[in-house]
Amino acid sequence: TTENIFQIKNRLLTARSCQESYADVRRKPMEFEVGDKVMLKVSPGKGVIRFGKRGKLSLWYIRPFEIIEWIGTVAYKLELLEKLHGIHNTFHVSNLKKCLADGNLVIPLKEVQLDDKLHFIEEPVEIMD
Repeated sequence: TTENIFQIKNRLLTARSCQESYADVRRKPMEFEVGDKVMLKVSPGKGVIRFGKRGKLSLWYIRPFEIIEWIGTVAYKLELLEKLHGIHNTFHVSNLKKCLADGNLVIPLKEVQLDDKLHFIEEPVEIMD
């Protein structure tokens, strides 16, 4: 029986290493630095705080937050808004996504105008020759 147990353990180790190699192909190491902007993943599941919409239309990631501290090897502390003061500000790296947006390209919602058919009304910013 000890031989059977040894054989079962070896097979389990082999299966685990095979599965690990398949999973590692899709997994990317996530590393951020202090000062980077990241998006915070919010789960659209049951019993979880929702941000805005409900159900299928609920958000997956919310606004860019700045990383203020690196904790351990896989956790980061974020600078959250004042209205999110009830949420702990330390998050695992799997709940963060690098924010690739350029802050200079953001259009404030006040400046966006829609017509009666919900089409965007374009207005020239400057005339170029």
